[in-house]
Amino acid sequence: MARERITYHEENDVKQTLKLREVLGTMPPFVKDYFRGIEPTTTTRTRISYAYDIRIFFQFLLDQNPHFKNYSLSDFKVSDLDLIKALDIEEYMEYLKVYKDPDETLKTNGERGLKRKMSALRSFYAYYYKKEMIQTNPTVLVDMPKLHEKAIIRLDTDEVAMLLDYIEHCGDSLTGQKKVYYEKTKERDLALVTLLLGTGIRVSECVGLDIEDVDFRNNGIKVFRKGGKEMIVYFGDEVEDALKKYIEVRKGITPVAGHEHALFYSTQRKRIGVQAVENLVKKYTKAITTTKKITPHKLRSTYGTSLYQETGDIYLVADVLGHSDVNTTRKHYAAMDDSRRRQAAHAVRMREQ
Repeated sequence: MARERITYHEENDVKQTLKLREVLGTMPPFVKDYFRGIEPTTTTRTRISYAYDIRIFFQFLLDQNPHFKNYSLSDFKVSDLDLIKALDIEEYMEYLKVYKDPDETLKTNGERGLKRKMSALRSFYAYYYKKEMIQTNPTVLVDMPKLHEKAIIRLDTDEVAMLLDYIEHCGDSLTGQKKVYYEKTKERDLALVTLLLGTGIRVSECVGLDIEDVDFRNNGIKVFRKGGKEMIVYFGDEVEDALKKYIEVRKGITPVAGHEHALFYSTQRKRIGVQAVENLVKKYTKAITTTKKITPHKLRSTYGTSLYQETGDIYLVADVLGHSDVNTTRKHYAAMDDSRRRQAAHAVRMREQ
């Protein structure tokens, strides 16, 4: 009996679980209780991020707090958390802006990095406080870093057309090895970018696609959203055409063992990675616009904008983009709501002109 295929997502989860165990092995033993406690409500990837963030906190205590100068990471006990005061937490926030890791590499954090690390520490303290394993929670006495909203960067409609045209025809001006490489990757790159622009899927969802996840009968792809939720995302004719042309080319590629099911292959005949997709998006979009720094996530924003402009349905946009909270979507497209409200001010006439 043939063994059931292990999907990319299952394989990736195993790797991340092993990685989490490795990181936890470098931290105080008691923290394992916390990571077991949050397992039902978080992904392995989130827990790995939290583990790195919380390890920085203990490193800060070793480096900066005189009380722990003779400690090693393994010496910390849960009761030590009660020795930390609100002032120590404020000093930690200041430390996070610029610090050196154990390898003496200089690290910096902006608003978002600070907020994520402080959120991780708040969650960490809240767990032990709720379980009555500590008596104090100084993290709630310190204000969280304020996030300033960033303008959404996206491609305009004419820029989208220019981008796809450029990918399709830029080889006309190339010669030699550059032309050979372009011809080798052209259909893949066009299919990839068209798929991102035509569905709004995340780059991590895109690289995780298997050939079996594509359904041309219904024009849908099966994606695994954040948190492991499975969902069918539908695509239009342009995406269908681009995918079919690439899949014909893909048939002529002999993949490296273990990568047979991947939809998109790298030039090494393995499943393409997130970094490779980011690089190719950057390469092509630089030829279209010099004022916008375009990433795969900006292509996702471009799709979300277009869908909202066409439908005006924020709930549909949230559903298609895979946002668990519609307020996340609303926050991203608030500027467009303002524009629609301004139009509404002139839509109703009270007296004939």
